[in-house]
Amino acid sequence: MDMSPTPTPTPTVQSTVAPAEPSCSLTAIFARCQELGMRLSRQRRSILELLWQVDEHLSARQIYHRLNQAGKDIGHTSVYQNLEALSSQGLIECVERCDGRLYGRVNDAHSHVNCLDTQQIIDVRVELPPELLASIEAQTGVKITEYRIDFYGYRQTEPSEAMPSDCNHPG
Repeated sequence: MDMSPTPTPTPTVQSTVAPAEPSCSLTAIFARCQELGMRLSRQRRSILELLWQVDEHLSARQIYHRLNQAGKDIGHTSVYQNLEALSSQGLIECVERCDGRLYGRVNDAHSHVNCLDTQQIIDVRVELPPELLASIEAQTGVKITEYRIDFYGYRQTEPSEAMPSDCNHPG
């Protein structure tokens, strides 16, 4: 006689996914810099403006190149120093990866889509249905207060407006 526990059926539920929204406006971040006594230099302002315009995380090198391509004269050292200062104060998000750090705006609770083609990290807001959360809590005995999901994959179709167009996979 098989004495193994009967698996709990997983409910079929719908979750919602949308681009992650910044936890506060760029204007509020500028004000927060000033509250913290951080000088809002032209370079710092340019970095923050860029991060609030994109829905992905960027490396310091990508930030440097994008700003210089946009006609903003900024040096490598200035980019690195500003990113360190902003992330250490919690004004921007820093994601540590084996191949370096990526920086992005601070969003409300969000998940990440990791594009394996381009190594991009794209912020998305995922809301799991209460029934699924209750099922997980029942299985684990842990009250879930927040969650973050990391998705990994390749783009196989045309990206929607919410997804950057350079994260495509030929397959």
